[in-house]
Amino acid sequence: MLIRAILEWDPQTESFSATCPELNFVSSWGDSREDAIANLKDAIQLMLSPLFS
Repeated sequence: MLIRAILEWDPQTESFSATCPELNFVSSWGDSREDAIANLKDAIQLMLSPLFS
């Protein structure tokens, strides 16, 4: 499954935010792009896990 993620750099916190608009704007953050994407994947899995239990 492909899910679109929007990555943004925040100069104030010096971190990346990752948001998924298709899934009710689930979001996460990380110190790098890779961390933000990995954290977003975890957040999406947590959000969707009740559907597959």
